[in-house]
Amino acid sequence: MDPELIAAASRVLDANRAIGRRIALVESCTGGLVSTALTEVPGSSDVFERGFVTYSNDAKMESVGVHRDILETFGAVSVAVAWAMAQGGLAHAHADIAVAITGIAGPGGGSDRKPVGTVVFARATKDGDPDVVVADVRHFGDLGRAEIRRQAALVALELLMPESGAATVPPEDE
Repeated sequence: MDPELIAAASRVLDANRAIGRRIALVESCTGGLVSTALTEVPGSSDVFERGFVTYSNDAKMESVGVHRDILETFGAVSVAVAWAMAQGGLAHAHADIAVAITGIAGPGGGSDRKPVGTVVFARATKDGDPDVVVADVRHFGDLGRAEIRRQAALVALELLMPESGAATVPPEDE
């Protein structure tokens, strides 16, 4: 496994352990890569509560309760869906924070509006206001599937750090 991912995962685990916070992930385009990085670190189970790999739209709906109308209205790669994934992950886990990742890793699947390399992240916390969306949209460019997934995993790990700097955006801003 990528040493940079493992180092970032170790920092996330240490920082969250220090404040007694448990974490969950809802991954789509990363396919469990962030969860894998976290579980590469011995002793991660005291911080990492669970991960959901919701690669398909059906999985997003069935595993974490994303509503079909949100998927149909905004598309799977959107702030609205990422936010619903994060909120659903939090609701379906015994965690204090959940980060969701959805995007287009390529090589196909992109469009003019959402090109390959577009990845959307959202972070929900147990004590947070569900009406205040905390999300981030990144455009990594067409770096190749593996590198887009790796870059997305690094961003997701950063979002799991206490006091991370994701943007607060209205759900309709895409």
